[in-house]
Amino acid sequence: MSAVFTVINPATALPIREIPRASVDDTDAAISRAVVAQRSWAALPPVARADALRSFARVVEAHVEELAQLEVLNSGHPIGSARWEASHVAQVLNFYAGAPERLSGQQIPVAGGLDVTFHEPYGVVGIIVPWNFPMTIASWGFAPALAAGNAVVLKPAELTPLTALRLGELALHAGLPEGLFEVVTGSGSVVGQRFVSHPDVRKVVFTGSTSVGTDVAAGCARELKPVTLELGGKSANIVFADADLEKAAASAPGAVFDNAGQDCCARSRILVERSVYDRFLELLEPAVQSWRVGDPADEGTEMGPLISASHRSSVEGFLDGANVAFRGSAPSGEGFWFAPTVVLADRGDRLAREEVFGPVVAVLPFDDEADAIQLANDTIYGLAGSIWTENLGRAVRVSRGVKSGVLSVNSHSSVRYWTPFGGMKASGLGRELGPDAAEHFTETKNVFFATDAS
Repeated sequence: MSAVFTVINPATALPIREIPRASVDDTDAAISRAVVAQRSWAALPPVARADALRSFARVVEAHVEELAQLEVLNSGHPIGSARWEASHVAQVLNFYAGAPERLSGQQIPVAGGLDVTFHEPYGVVGIIVPWNFPMTIASWGFAPALAAGNAVVLKPAELTPLTALRLGELALHAGLPEGLFEVVTGSGSVVGQRFVSHPDVRKVVFTGSTSVGTDVAAGCARELKPVTLELGGKSANIVFADADLEKAAASAPGAVFDNAGQDCCARSRILVERSVYDRFLELLEPAVQSWRVGDPADEGTEMGPLISASHRSSVEGFLDGANVAFRGSAPSGEGFWFAPTVVLADRGDRLAREEVFGPVVAVLPFDDEADAIQLANDTIYGLAGSIWTENLGRAVRVSRGVKSGVLSVNSHSSVRYWTPFGGMKASGLGRELGPDAAEHFTETKNVFFATDAS
């Protein structure tokens, strides 16, 4: 493994370290090690796998600060957010440590015998992780996959591999078998593509852009290989006139500017009932301008930089010709900084329909409940969203009408590891997290035992 790539600190634009760039042969070797390790892992009693995952969780808990500091350095996440993310990994491991002993099959009544089902692990699972939330999204795949008896080969994004590499080391430190949790760094066109084509990788989990996810799905279809996809979003934050406008406006910046808007669940469209549109903007402006953008290592920072210079250029491109209402502030100088931005958009605007993946929010008025639902659904995506209203009946009707996988009423919550997460339409296929996630990493085997004496 002689080729390397350089990891950059997005807050300073300075290099951090060089990381190996895996070849196809390197990837194949990691998969081969995983195949061997998986056989022994799946043969363990469920309680032994559960204990191993709890041990992994305890080791992660002991290294939360180290992992958080790596994320600050590599991803530009504010330190407070990074600590939450590292703790979240441990919590996800603890939650799915309960799954091995609960993967119960069924006994199905049949004539002439006994029929039972078993949850069998796929074998080796390939997990492809994006750069926006490297630790948390990785854990959503590897924790339930390991709990179900699989081995995992994980490919972190080239821009943000440091926490994944450290988690691989911590897994060994916790006592997980060699080869069971492999981390392979490299390009998607090599490592990720090999996950899709390699016959021993029996399931692929991909989080990233819709365009790449479509290619991954097509490749897996050719191999008759199951795939879970968590893709893009253009989520709506719907504010009705009867809502607590002060609370809705105060919470809106966090819903879209967290992680510098680099979040598939970002509420990047704020839809406001026309009768309170002007008042809402009056309340939103000071909330945006007080949003603290700065050094990710500073305890008071709420938003860090964008991930790269090229991504900053992409976000800037969305503002060409845009009707900018107001902006927050951001540092100048080195680093990939971008000020939080609020745009007054029309329904046909690019900003109202396409994913920016940056700290830019489009605000649009709507006329009534039916119009709000139509406008919220006027996008290819359907991942998340929020509904602000004091009318319970309206909250139920609108939540049923909006085509999104994850919605919240009078809040912006999207992810809890004990509830399902995933999108509709171009936002993906399948669900992650929740009580059934480990089952999604198994195949159902049906066995009939004849008992008829004749």
